[in-house]
Amino acid sequence: MTFSDLLPFLIPLVIVQFLLLFITLRHVLTHKNYKRGSRALWLVVVIIGMEFIGPVLYLLLGREDS
Repeated sequence: MTFSDLLPFLIPLVIVQFLLLFITLRHVLTHKNYKRGSRALWLVVVIIGMEFIGPVLYLLLGREDS
């Protein structure tokens, strides 16, 4: 299996990853209240855990219910 064989699978994953990162960063930067932690903490978690873990953790644990 070569890298070019994996591209049809990897391209959508990369697009979803960056879309999730963008949505999460926008939410962290535009809201003032969080269930747990502060803005600085969630920025670090989201950026360092950039794969899927950081944004998913924020959306599940840090986002304040509207």
